[in-house]
Amino acid sequence: MGPVSFLLVDDLDENLLSLEALLRREGLRLLKARTGDEALELLLHNDVALALVDVQMPGLNGFELAELMRGNERTKRIPIIFVTAGTTDSRRRFQGYEAGAVDFIQKPIEGDVLRSKAEVFFELYRQRQQIAQQRDALELQADALKLADRRKDEFLATLAHELRNPLAPLRQGLDVLRKNPDHPEGKQIRDRMDRQLGHLVHLIDDLLDVSRVSQGKIDLRKERIRLRDVIDQAVEASRLHIEGGNHRFAAELPAEDVWLDADQTRLSQVVANLLNNAAKYTPDGGSIALSCRLQEQSVEIVVSDNGIGIPSEMQTDIFGLFAQVGSHTGRSQGGLGIGLALVKQLVELHGGTVRAESAGIGQGSSFHVGLAASKVVAANEEVENSPSDVSLSGRLKVLVVDDNIDVADVTGWMLEEIGHEYIAINDGRDALREAISFRPDAILLDIGLPEIDGYEVCRVLREDERFKDTVIIAQTGWGQEKDRQKALDSGFDKHLTKPVSLETLAATLEDAYRTKHQRASS
Repeated sequence: MGPVSFLLVDDLDENLLSLEALLRREGLRLLKARTGDEALELLLHNDVALALVDVQMPGLNGFELAELMRGNERTKRIPIIFVTAGTTDSRRRFQGYEAGAVDFIQKPIEGDVLRSKAEVFFELYRQRQQIAQQRDALELQADALKLADRRKDEFLATLAHELRNPLAPLRQGLDVLRKNPDHPEGKQIRDRMDRQLGHLVHLIDDLLDVSRVSQGKIDLRKERIRLRDVIDQAVEASRLHIEGGNHRFAAELPAEDVWLDADQTRLSQVVANLLNNAAKYTPDGGSIALSCRLQEQSVEIVVSDNGIGIPSEMQTDIFGLFAQVGSHTGRSQGGLGIGLALVKQLVELHGGTVRAESAGIGQGSSFHVGLAASKVVAANEEVENSPSDVSLSGRLKVLVVDDNIDVADVTGWMLEEIGHEYIAINDGRDALREAISFRPDAILLDIGLPEIDGYEVCRVLREDERFKDTVIIAQTGWGQEKDRQKALDSGFDKHLTKPVSLETLAATLEDAYRTKHQRASS
């Protein structure tokens, strides 16, 4: 809070100095005027907590000054104490109070009395300042709540739109194939259903990631990685979005290998989100470019396009949650406005920076990600991992445990497609009994089972010597890092988050089986 101001009005300098000496204290500013006109000038430019006004002054006297103050909206509520050396009979007091006085002080002034009365008005003004601050804070909070409420409504409406978009071809495609399994366009229908399902999964993953990062629940798995591998993974993930808009795409990477200490999955997610964003906001047939500029101790990744651009007033807010350029209604897939927010959060988790640049509407845009880069390593210095000579061959016996019958059955059908035998069980206790009779090579085990959960089933199995080396993989809807770690601590070999694709299932089974085989052989 700023200082409290008192106005002292007296035509004699010695009286002003006396009042100043009596009232001086920390947090108090004393404004001095020798005439009524000077006092009015000061009142135009200063908020005053108390006016101490001499009654007998040349020109405007104290009563006339008070009447002028009472006639002005800005000054009419300022308390006035008249200071007088004259008589204070009832007539003069009535005249003073009628002019707006709250009190009279007789000269010569008693210092303790003056300070006591001044303290009351000092504290009253301080309280008014605090109330004003609280009011302003409440107004800001109210505005923020209104904005949050409006954004929530917009988000829910957009979420419904974005969910219905991929659900429509899934529902319709399923209806067509159910009515005619041999439909001549069956392959195209299934391809489109698969593409829309991928979009739906990506949408949900982004929502969950934003929530996790905001709550500090994402731990980066940093390791020494090549920038080229990050870019290749991101470009592959965004290929359908880029090709779907018939965009021209060009990538420019340093000739030498650039190494980063980063989480490859999350960093690829950053670049892929920027590429998807460029594809989304660039009209069909536009241009998208990706370049990496190597500096001494850092690298700058730039994704640019010739799309719709960013208004100047949005360039500082474009990374805010749910922020979008224009309305989503003009595009078939406008998104939720969370992709760039996630980009910013993940980049900052890596200790990097991200910024957007655009000349304005219709002028395209570019996004610049700055990251620390480790030294450039020559090719002959790179450590190569020798490939394992152990591969998965033959038919595995897999026990599938999931209380969702549909999930269990579909997982079993997927296993059959990749050449394995399976039995599906929907209860943890039944799974323990079936494991003994079936003696599976691998177990796909849900966590959220009734009565006895997947963690406990896994612990019981590991205590049995017969299942010490059996591959046990968690297949669950619980996908946070703490869930993955809890699964590994409970004895699982791998942790998969639903939905699991056929390729992921096959690769995870092979990797887990190979690792177990190597461990058992060593």
